[in-house]
Amino acid sequence: MAHQETDPSEGSLSIESDWGVQYVDGEWLDRGDRDGIEVVDPSTREPAATVPAGTSDDIDRAFEAAAAAQPEWADTPPHRRASVLRGFVDAVDDYFEDFVALLTAESGSTATKAKFEVMTAKGMAQEAASLPTRLSGEYRDSLIAGKDNQVKRVPAGVVAVITPWNFPLSLAVRAVAPALALGNAVVLKPAPATPVSGGLALARLFEESGLDPGLLNVVTGRDDEIGDPVSGHAEADVVAFTGSTEVGTRVGKRAVDSMALPALELGGNAPFVVLADADLDRAVDAAVYGTVYHSGQACISINRHLVHESLVDEYVDRLTDRLEALPAGSAHDEDTVVGPLVDERQRDSVLGFVEDTVDAGAALETGGEPVATEDLDADESLVVAPTVLSGVTNDMPAACDEHFGPVAPVIAFADDDEAVELANDTEYGLAAAVFGGDLGRAEGVADRVDAGMVHVNDQPINEEPHVPFGGTKASGIGRYNGEAALREFTEPKWVSVQREPRRYPF
Repeated sequence: MAHQETDPSEGSLSIESDWGVQYVDGEWLDRGDRDGIEVVDPSTREPAATVPAGTSDDIDRAFEAAAAAQPEWADTPPHRRASVLRGFVDAVDDYFEDFVALLTAESGSTATKAKFEVMTAKGMAQEAASLPTRLSGEYRDSLIAGKDNQVKRVPAGVVAVITPWNFPLSLAVRAVAPALALGNAVVLKPAPATPVSGGLALARLFEESGLDPGLLNVVTGRDDEIGDPVSGHAEADVVAFTGSTEVGTRVGKRAVDSMALPALELGGNAPFVVLADADLDRAVDAAVYGTVYHSGQACISINRHLVHESLVDEYVDRLTDRLEALPAGSAHDEDTVVGPLVDERQRDSVLGFVEDTVDAGAALETGGEPVATEDLDADESLVVAPTVLSGVTNDMPAACDEHFGPVAPVIAFADDDEAVELANDTEYGLAAAVFGGDLGRAEGVADRVDAGMVHVNDQPINEEPHVPFGGTKASGIGRYNGEAALREFTEPKWVSVQREPRRYPF
């Protein structure tokens, strides 16, 4: 790759800027003879940008730069590392609207979702800025006279970060910011659909914040071409991945084969349990949000609505009425609530789950079809109408699979025990929610649900920068955020000091 004389995106973070670059060792390197990856706006299905298709050689250069820069950064005083993170927080504020526009153009984020995501990313960076001075160790008494035992936390080294397209900014910041704050260097591979908001724009902001060269390297590329070189690189000490369980299993195996720690946040199948004594108005309010936020393209979206049999008919009627009233269309329309799915493959997958579930005996109450927009007719549109399916059982396709769309399969249950049994009858264990009038009873049910995160009298789409985020079973390994990040991106080091002469037996 050739060197760019100036930052290619200088002046703004517009999707219309020249993003035909990688960011390695503090330099913007142009595409050269590399293939290009076309970024497509899901609302219009028109090209929005072109980025380089990185190669395994590019990945090697990025890891070499990271490994060379990391030791000095690890020895940098914590206040200096914190200052860089605070500068990044300020930069997110400065470019707030730019990021909103990027997320709309790349991931089809509606205005509400895009703004929430930028605010979430800012909060995560603020939390990360506090980590350098929160890193601490332990003193342990020794079994040997005159010896002190110190257990320190030291940076892991080089962190590989592989991020998805659905929340490209916040999920990149969630890993990159704490990794840097704790003295690591990072190689970031953003999703091919969202390489700017999930990667190159972050490099721009960290550069402005004074991050030293080599500590953050961003290589764009196709998953099938550079995914394995990133996840299995010999210089990686931690591999942080967010995405599907199928891909995450491969990533985790490659990381372990290279003796790197896998930090995996994978798929979900979130149950939304509505108990017999639930406030139905509040439950339906939460259900609407938890079903269609970002058109259901979240691993913690409601995937199954488990509703007590005494409430299920009214619940279905109310949910159907509410979802039919939501504005669906282009993400560029400020009034849109339900925007496009990311691409045609995702749209067809969601519609296939709906069709197969109806074929299996469920009733289609509303939705189940594409919605025409100002730019595209229904056949071309990636917007799927919010969908309600009644009479669903736990083994039907839209319920047992992670459908990843604005679809609400509703399953009736007879009592709390059956609700728990249904909720846990999945390979996943990421997020869940329980609605009930008696909080003690609802908390009791929540305690029996096998998931890493369970929310009582709320829906499952929640993330707070200081609270551990992650799942059980096939939903991943490890946790993100707050104190959990201290454990994921550092490792314990035992240092003993023999302060008095020690006698040995020979």
